[in-house]
Amino acid sequence: MQLYLPIAEISLNIFMLIGLGGAVGFLSGLFGVGGGFLLTPMLIFSGIPAPVAVASVTSQVVAASTSGALSYWRRGGIDVKLALFLIVPGIWGAFGGVWTFGILRAAGQLDLVISLGYLIFLGSIGSLMLFEAARSIIKHKAGKTIPHKLPGQHSWVHGLPFRVRFKRSNLYVSILPVVVIGASIGFLGSLLGIGGGFILVPALIYILRVPGSVVIGTSLLQVLAIMAATTILHAVNSQTVDILLAFSLMVGSVIGAQFGASAGQHLRGEQLRALLAIIVLAVAIRFAMSLLLNPADPFSMTVLSGGTL
Repeated sequence: MQLYLPIAEISLNIFMLIGLGGAVGFLSGLFGVGGGFLLTPMLIFSGIPAPVAVASVTSQVVAASTSGALSYWRRGGIDVKLALFLIVPGIWGAFGGVWTFGILRAAGQLDLVISLGYLIFLGSIGSLMLFEAARSIIKHKAGKTIPHKLPGQHSWVHGLPFRVRFKRSNLYVSILPVVVIGASIGFLGSLLGIGGGFILVPALIYILRVPGSVVIGTSLLQVLAIMAATTILHAVNSQTVDILLAFSLMVGSVIGAQFGASAGQHLRGEQLRALLAIIVLAVAIRFAMSLLLNPADPFSMTVLSGGTL
C-alpha cells in the first residue's frame, strides 16, 4: 500500500514506514535511547530527502519522549530546575541549528553537511562505546571490576564560578557547563535530527554528577521541550515537517519499543553497549560509502528561476 508523502514528494509503502519506525522503536526500547540518531539515517537511505528526514524525526522524538517524561514526572524522577537550565539555552541552540539548517539548504550543501556530521559524530561515538564495552566484557570475563566515578563525587567542573544549587539532584554546581550542554544538544538536535538523549545522559552523569534517580527523567523532559521547539521552528521556517511520515513512524515506534524493552532484560549492560556501538558504526560506514562512492545519477536538473531571458 503506497502512501504519498506531500512534503517529501515521494511515495513509500506505509507498512515499510511503520516497520522502520518499529525497528527503531525496538532498538530504543532495547538500548534506552531516543533513536533519532538511527531513524534519520534510515529515512535518508530509504530515499527521503535529508531536510525532510531531519525535520520530521524531531516530531517523532517528541511523541516518543512524552510518555516517558510523564511517567518519570508522576514518580518524582525529574529535577525541574535543572531541566529548565538545560531547556532555555537548548532552545537558543535550536534557533541556531535551524538558522544554520536554512543557510546550508539555500547553499545546496545541507545533504553534504548532514552526511559528514553523522559520519564524524556516529563514528567517534560508536568507536568510544565499542572500546568501553569491549574493555568491560574482557574485565568481566577475567573476574575483575572497573572502577567508575560515582554521582556525587566532585571534579574540576564543580570549581567553576556562577554556581547554583539544585536541591532535587543534591548538586551545587556552576551553570556554565549546564548552559553549554543544553545549547549543544539543541543545536545538534535541530541540525541533524537527533534527540540527543544518548549524549545528554552520559554528560549529566559523568560531568555534572547528576544522580541516576533523576537523570533519565530530566533528560527526557529536556529532549521533549527542545524537540517540540525544533519541530515548530522547522515547520515555520523551512516547511520540511511531513506529518504523514512522522505519524507512520510514531505508530511503529510505540509498538517496537515495547518488544525492545522486554528483550533488553535478557542482556547485560556491556553486551547492550557493544551491540549498540556496532549498529552505530555500521550507520557511520554507510554514510562514508555514500560520500566516497560515485552516485548512480551524477547529474541533476534544478529550476533556479521562473523568469525568462
